[in-house]
Amino acid sequence: MRAGVVGAGLAGLMAARTLAAAGHDVVVFDKGRSPGGRLATRRVGRARLDHGAQFFTVRDDTFAALVAGWRRDELVYEWCRGFDHDDGYPRYAVRGGMNALAKHLAAGLDVRTQSLVFGIGRGGDGWHIDLDDASRTTVDAVVMTCPLPQTYSLLFASGVQMPEVLWRTDYDRTLALLAVLDGPSAVPAPGGVQGPAHEDPVFQFIGDNQAKGISDVPAVTIHATPAWSAAHWDDPPAATHALLLELARPWFGASNVIEAQHKRWRFATPQSIWPEPCWAPDDLGSIAVAGDAFAGPKVEGAALSGIAAAGALLS
Repeated sequence: MRAGVVGAGLAGLMAARTLAAAGHDVVVFDKGRSPGGRLATRRVGRARLDHGAQFFTVRDDTFAALVAGWRRDELVYEWCRGFDHDDGYPRYAVRGGMNALAKHLAAGLDVRTQSLVFGIGRGGDGWHIDLDDASRTTVDAVVMTCPLPQTYSLLFASGVQMPEVLWRTDYDRTLALLAVLDGPSAVPAPGGVQGPAHEDPVFQFIGDNQAKGISDVPAVTIHATPAWSAAHWDDPPAATHALLLELARPWFGASNVIEAQHKRWRFATPQSIWPEPCWAPDDLGSIAVAGDAFAGPKVEGAALSGIAAAGALLS
């Protein structure tokens, strides 16, 4: 079987690796410059900052087995077991930043970045994947892992009928600030502040990338709450950047900002979760839809969803 995977985030990469391990020919398409999706890490001068997913946890035995292998390979490590208190659950980080995990998973796969999928259609016994450069790839099966509204748009012309509740899934937006400092931040040990414990009406997560162990110099990632992000989404970018810097100032302590950037995540977190780990139409055994809107909006959920989608094609 020749399979095409749309999206080189964690779900897509796990689907591709599962299919390849079963002996199938797989090609992965992604519009980004590198694989990973929200497993995103950015270099700013001497600083390295995770600006999408910040860490991951483990609950499922299948995912635990994967993580155990990554730990043996010294790819991932335990960052902490909670931020304001020890809750017993390890938070894992990736050496070199979260994107290093995506690059590890992409190794040996045919991953074609900067490849924008324009349409997907059915013909004969297979599928064709069309790119915006007018090229076409013919495959026997397809795994879709991009955000659900995009998946619906791509599949519409193919006649695949996704459940309405699925394709109408909306996503929270997140505005992120990346700041490189000339000295220590004010983020308390172990280098992260998350959730309602810190009672911040603007920011839902503040992370010190140096304290986490991925940056050689002080560098802070700050994610605004969904409500604040939605309220300021359409503001002029320069105004948003300046306001984020002003509101984040207390987290910089006595240090000055050397350089700052901001990032917009349009499809940051699905607002509803499909009860199954993937979706595959009953009348077709050659297409499956996966992503973090299925097994849960976390790194673990995306990985398990990709594995499940591959399994749906292999069954």
